[in-house]
Amino acid sequence: MNKKISALLSTALSLALLFAGCSAPAANTDFSEDKINIVATTTMLADLSAVIGGERVNVNGLMGPGIDPHLYQASAGDVSLMQKSDVVVYNGLHLEGKMGEIFENLSGQGLTVICIEDGMDETQLLASEDDSSVHDPHIWFDVSLWKNAAKIVTDGLSKADPEGKTEYQENLSSYLKELDEADTYIRNRAAELTQEQRILVTAHDAFQYFGEAYGFEVRGLQGISTDSEAGTADVSGLANFIVERQIKAIFVESSVPPKTIEALQAAVKSKGFDVAIGGELYSDSLGDVNSGASTYILTVKANIDTIVDALK
Repeated sequence: MNKKISALLSTALSLALLFAGCSAPAANTDFSEDKINIVATTTMLADLSAVIGGERVNVNGLMGPGIDPHLYQASAGDVSLMQKSDVVVYNGLHLEGKMGEIFENLSGQGLTVICIEDGMDETQLLASEDDSSVHDPHIWFDVSLWKNAAKIVTDGLSKADPEGKTEYQENLSSYLKELDEADTYIRNRAAELTQEQRILVTAHDAFQYFGEAYGFEVRGLQGISTDSEAGTADVSGLANFIVERQIKAIFVESSVPPKTIEALQAAVKSKGFDVAIGGELYSDSLGDVNSGASTYILTVKANIDTIVDALK
């Protein structure tokens, strides 16, 4: 693309985003002259990109811990950050629901854009309960699907940086073993619960892949996207379900305000049954550096520990 035209497009897009609304600043905004500069949208993908890229890459994350990707609106600074990078990694499947047009523009500007959705086997994806034509984007809750995501990132980085292909493949091989160990850990902890105890009630419908993979019945108060809101009928219906099934605990999420789950707890109490809030689960974001859950593997282990300890 002609450099002047590219510059004009970049400026126009940045200005458009400037007036579209601002959001939290990027988690990391440094660039390296001697490494492959990656911008990843979510904390999960930033972690994955750093693991696969190793010493050859420098990773900038757009969304910090606790940020909800469903509602995230990119700022002009975010767009500029992505334009300056060598590689952009995003989830797709409408997870970054307000950024679709931005990714389309970036793909035409000579960057390597890795969309996890594009490399997934559609037969392994779950449909949204709200709309069967839309897939559930929360693939990271099934470790086997995250292994596929790791392979997709490896392939993308190998194309962007052919000289690093061997290193990327070696990093992938080591990481797949760690993911297998994490998957075994989750299964072993889940086995501590009877089938009747394996009912997971959360703030929004993010854990269906987890439920399918590890044998849990999952109920979310809100839909797949936190853009939808739970109504009085939703709260009342789920409260009746909790009372009927005598569920011991329900869970808040790190990237969703706790008020909806607190309202659900109150509704259950009004029906004569006490349900505990069993703890906070990491749903659409990893934990921060002080949480003990700042990587994908630490996060999935922390989640299963919280779930099992509360429901036992």
